Amino acid sequence: MITVLGPRRRTLQTKDQLPRIFQANLARLFEQVIQPAMEALPVHASLECGEAATMDEFLDRAAAQVDNYTANEAAKAFTLTLAGIFERQLSIWARAVYLDLAIEMPKARGFQEFLAICAERAGINVQQTGVGSDLNEMFMVANVVRHGEGSSCEKLMAIAPMLWDDASNDYHDLLAGPRIPSEHLRIRMRDLVRYIWATTRFWGLADPLPMAVTDPPYRVEARGGESA
Repeated sequence: MITVLGPRRRTLQTKDQLPRIFQANLARLFEQVIQPAMEALPVHASLECGEAATMDEFLDRAAAQVDNYTANEAAKAFTLTLAGIFERQLSIWARAVYLDLAIEMPKARGFQEFLAICAERAGINVQQTGVGSDLNEMFMVANVVRHGEGSSCEKLMAIAPMLWDDASNDYHDLLAGPRIPSEHLRIRMRDLVRYIWATTRFWGLADPLPMAVTDPPYRVEARGGESA
């Protein structure tokens, strides 16, 4: 609890401070870690197939395949990180809100229930504000990254088929054996931008303090650009 001194002295409750803190923490993680790391990774616009004329050409092609595979793995890992942090933040804030109200918090198990509780307490309609679909997609991607095949992968393929692009020539799965759908999940920089925008916008909308940032400065560029 913080007391603000001045002509209109007031006490800031923990629940009122947390949304801004959470938003800033996510923004720093994205701007100082995720974005620089993704931009530093080599990515090739297309991968050449077919018989190589020389051993050097073969090795260059193999290296390019590994580069693109590694960049995709990094993007998936960062999605898992964002989802985990955001879920933890929701849990912390929900408990702070109900502690302040001196009433028992409804039992919540997992991301969806915590999101519903927090959105209700903050008066946020996640669909009308444009964050609901991206938040749900982010968490489902995180589940697929964590567990691979299963119900989450099937649901994600149904709601976000654009995350699979078997016709593209810029990605080759490096695993041996039959095709595994979860290993062909593609997460690009533009997807990470959507996820950081949705998470930071949610906390901006939940922020009751003056000058809340409700429209974070993260944008997906038109097709052909993939930077924030």
